[in-house]
Amino acid sequence: MNHFKTAFFFLRLPMAMSLLGHGLVRLPKLAGFSNWMATTMEKSVIPAALIVPFSYFLPVAEALLGLALLVGFKIRLTLYASIALMSLLILGSCSIENWSAIEAQLLHAFYLMAIYWFWEKNQPTQTP
Repeated sequence: MNHFKTAFFFLRLPMAMSLLGHGLVRLPKLAGFSNWMATTMEKSVIPAALIVPFSYFLPVAEALLGLALLVGFKIRLTLYASIALMSLLILGSCSIENWSAIEAQLLHAFYLMAIYWFWEKNQPTQTP
């Protein structure tokens, strides 16, 4: 059991730091980040009415999901939410044809799925 907990912590750690780091660096400059995202997404088919609220939501979600992943809070829910967030980012990147960003987002999504797979296959069974 200790081996699983230790291995699982170190498997989660890089993704937790990536999500947490993305969120934490954007939170102090939230308005600037929102303006940047709105400008970047101007040519997107996604309406600005959706982009602007999402630009304020994204850093908060990244920080909270990164923190949840770091401490191991509700792993299944945290991983599902993180994969859903990556999927939204991929959709946005596709809408402006930013293919290089999609590569990084897909890598994050695959890593999140690997964490989920490891957790599902190796978590200690719980007796009722």
